[in-house]
Amino acid sequence: MAAEESEALTEPSAYMPFALEEQERKEESWKELARRKVGKQCACSADRAKALVLGFFPILSWLPRYRLKDWLLGDMMSGLIVGILLVPQSIAYSLLAGQDPVYGLYTSFFSSIIYTLLGTSRHISVGIFGVLCLLVGQVVDRELLLAGYITEGNQTALAGPGNVTVGQTCDRSCYAIAVGATVTFTAGVYQVLMGLLQVGFVSVYLSDSLLSGFATGASLTILTSQVKYLLGLKLPRAQGLGSLVKTWISLFTNIGKTNVCDLLTSLVCLLLLVPSKELNDRFKAKLKAPIPFELFVVIAATLASHYGHFHDRFGSEVSGTIPTGFLPPQLPDWSLIPNIALDALSIAIVGFAITVSLSEMFAKKHGYVVDPNQEMYAIGFCNILPSFFRCFTTSAALTKTLVKESTGCQTQVSGLVTALVLLLVLLVIAPLFYSLQKCVLAVIIVVNLRGALRKFADVPRMWRVNHIDATIWLLTMATSALVNTELGLLVGVLVSAFCVLGRTQRAAALQLGQAGHLDLYEDPTAYKGLNTVPGTVIFRYEAPVYYANQTLFKKALYRSVGLDPVQEKAKRRKQEKQKRKQEVNANAELESVGTQVKDVEVSKAFVPAGAGFHTLVIDCGPVLFLDTAGVGAMKELLKDYKELGVRVLLARCNTSVLDSLHRGGYLEHNSSDAEKVFFTIDDAVSYAHSLPCQNGDCDASRL
Repeated sequence: MAAEESEALTEPSAYMPFALEEQERKEESWKELARRKVGKQCACSADRAKALVLGFFPILSWLPRYRLKDWLLGDMMSGLIVGILLVPQSIAYSLLAGQDPVYGLYTSFFSSIIYTLLGTSRHISVGIFGVLCLLVGQVVDRELLLAGYITEGNQTALAGPGNVTVGQTCDRSCYAIAVGATVTFTAGVYQVLMGLLQVGFVSVYLSDSLLSGFATGASLTILTSQVKYLLGLKLPRAQGLGSLVKTWISLFTNIGKTNVCDLLTSLVCLLLLVPSKELNDRFKAKLKAPIPFELFVVIAATLASHYGHFHDRFGSEVSGTIPTGFLPPQLPDWSLIPNIALDALSIAIVGFAITVSLSEMFAKKHGYVVDPNQEMYAIGFCNILPSFFRCFTTSAALTKTLVKESTGCQTQVSGLVTALVLLLVLLVIAPLFYSLQKCVLAVIIVVNLRGALRKFADVPRMWRVNHIDATIWLLTMATSALVNTELGLLVGVLVSAFCVLGRTQRAAALQLGQAGHLDLYEDPTAYKGLNTVPGTVIFRYEAPVYYANQTLFKKALYRSVGLDPVQEKAKRRKQEKQKRKQEVNANAELESVGTQVKDVEVSKAFVPAGAGFHTLVIDCGPVLFLDTAGVGAMKELLKDYKELGVRVLLARCNTSVLDSLHRGGYLEHNSSDAEKVFFTIDDAVSYAHSLPCQNGDCDASRL
């Protein structure tokens, strides 16, 4: 009877494992997968054809449901206001892109119509955007220099010695148009190709801090490039690395050549526009529409310049002849594509990222959904088709989008109204801006940079909220401004990627405690009243385990549980080596008297004294995935701890991790797998306590 009671005491407590039956998965070869995907994409039916047409032309979906009484007034008001604001801005930003003023009007006109037909956002305003104009202008100036034209300093007809692509009759302005149109066409092709490849998801990799830092750095470059117009200086645009510093050096060197007329005009316009813009911002909630102070300043400045003969008397630069109507379409200069292909790629990415970011922001605000891939098509064709009419690159613009939304915009019908306003200017009003000084256009550009430049005041708050995001912003901004605009975007992407990678390198490694008798295990340093589980260590690593951090994962685990199996086995081998040496010496002494002693076998695995646990439970809940190196690290842990008599159990593994463990050989399809992986931490702990090795005498052969 006593023997039976003794046996009953040593029996493990009853344990009922919790298990789920896996679904049977049909293995599909790559040929079958490719055939199925191609068949799905190439399937043809009336419904699919209709869906493709409606998907490519979203206007066909929403226009038949247009609520005339509810939406028309708001769309007309917002379209009219945006159109009025676009007139001076389109002329001004042409200056930034290195083009004649009329092409800025063309760009805004065509992009408004095309996006209305193809876009999925109801609110964004697509047209000229300062950062893209700067990027296009940099490419134009570089190509003008390579072709033998004197950049910025020569406005007369001059055949470039290096220009063999557009003929000897093409002057500086003509060649600048060819370069800008070719860049725009190539960027549009990139965007359409990205849409065809369904890579609209890449927008999520461009964080807000990255885009904000890039825009702010580019704004500093834009501001610097316009100072020469404010002072009336005729200086070539600096090229290459450090162009911002080079420009300021050139400005200070030539400050004595300042045109007093342009300087006074710039100061007067700044004194008028800055306070008026602030008034618009402060009272935007009370105003039904922002007051178009820019247009008033442009009209007044044009009249003053015309009747004061500023160009003839003071040598002030003016916009010059702005023709009416439309020029016949022409093909891009195909021979320029190899020269500008890389520049066009960065321009395409920036344009798409800005457009999708704004589209999704306003869609979320107003409760509808936009399609990033369709946005890629829309902005791509907003560049491809207008490039045949000598337009330059476009994207969504935040300032005009905010104006559009605040003035009652409901749909992209407002874009058509904007296009009608611009059409009226192109057909009738454009020649009246002949005497408009370029310094006034520069003032308009500078004043519109206020929003981006105000980001500097937010840096302390950004640093308090998140050091990493603030660092990304600062590095992207500094590189864009001080080194190179396109390089700034690349640096921002790389820094963001390394920050994400760094977070997995410095992931939190925690030893968890239990909340009373509940199935709740958390970090004891974060919550009070948590208790350790006797004989069991519960470890959590809050990152994926892959090739870049698998060594750090193992080190963090060893440090957390206080038992490094590699060091422990090395220590044991050293002890066994010393023991064998002692035995050899003893055998030698005994052989001298004729006695032989057999070698002693290595003792079986045991839990090292002071370890304090017999089971290690790894909480895999935060582990999103394992690669081959990660599975290898898990297998090493299982093997090393098994040799020390410590059982390793995994808990809360997602299906991706389980698949990796199966494919990597950590889990075999047999009954023993149930003793390695559990669906909850509590299930793993209960299993560990049900086994007869809780007194530290576990035999490795049973693990």
